[in-house]
Amino acid sequence: HRHGHAGKGAGEAANGGASPEDASVEQVFADKAVPSWREQLTLRALVVSALLAVMFSVIVMKLNLTTGIIPSLNVSAGLLGFFFVRLWTNAFERMGLVGHPFTRQENTVIQTCVVSAYGIAFSGGFGSYLFGMSDTIAKQATEANDPWNIKEPHLGWMIGFLFLVSFIGIFALVPMRKIMIVDYKLTYPSGTATAYLINGFHTPEGAKLAKKQVKILGRYFMVSFFWGFFQWFFSGGDDCGFKNFPTLGLEAYKNRFYFDFSPTYIGVGMICPHIVNVSVMLGGIISWGIMWPLIGKKKGSWYPASLPESSLHGLQAYRVSTLILPLSSLLSKLKSNNVV
Repeated sequence: HRHGHAGKGAGEAANGGASPEDASVEQVFADKAVPSWREQLTLRALVVSALLAVMFSVIVMKLNLTTGIIPSLNVSAGLLGFFFVRLWTNAFERMGLVGHPFTRQENTVIQTCVVSAYGIAFSGGFGSYLFGMSDTIAKQATEANDPWNIKEPHLGWMIGFLFLVSFIGIFALVPMRKIMIVDYKLTYPSGTATAYLINGFHTPEGAKLAKKQVKILGRYFMVSFFWGFFQWFFSGGDDCGFKNFPTLGLEAYKNRFYFDFSPTYIGVGMICPHIVNVSVMLGGIISWGIMWPLIGKKKGSWYPASLPESSLHGLQAYRVSTLILPLSSLLSKLKSNNVV
């Protein structure tokens, strides 16, 4: 939800710019009145938002449980929202039914709803702390394994929890938007890009470009789908198949270095900045290629040799502590510099 509302605010700031390109786009909508909120929150907008929210949430949860890196999908949400509502309106026109015209404000509502949904799927803790308090996770440790430290995340409890947590972002967003976007006129990159994109979609030239973009997106979606089906069909178990192919050799495969031929990760790598990709790669080499093998050789000396690698009293404990210590030291450094 943070990205969606901020994107909308940045879009308003971008529309008020003075560049000739902005002015030419705004001239297309100069004689059109801003629709009321009832014309923006339409049934078709809510239906398309729900369908796209389910699809994007599945993608985000897959990335959240594997890489932990979620790129900004604002542009994709705006593009697919425009495409599906266009299909909706064209189908109704062919049946002789005339509905409300599709406006850029309605497109922004769809994009905001979709980004809000997958934002909750990522930051709501479904791949981390929300299930870390469950009985299943508590059984993997011996400390604090009692009813006072266990909370089963039932559906009703999770809905209430996320409902309250989501309002924190709304209350924080209003003053931040007033200061950052209205007063200081700072540019929000993903929101500004989405605003330019949505404005362009609702021009004749932009609609043609959006059609081409959706065709290319659908083509690669089909390639990814059939390749995933091929991997699933020819898999022989959890550790057998193209998803677990020892591309770099068996010794590297034991330390989790292999290429799983997933188009999803390729796409995420293309969306993320180079500094993020390089950081993840170097972090993987240092941790899984150097640190864990060296600590693993200390089995029986640093920790009991009878423990499995997943035990929090064995090698897994070093992995978790090695992750927490740099994060805590970084947070302390930021606090000392009055950054957070």
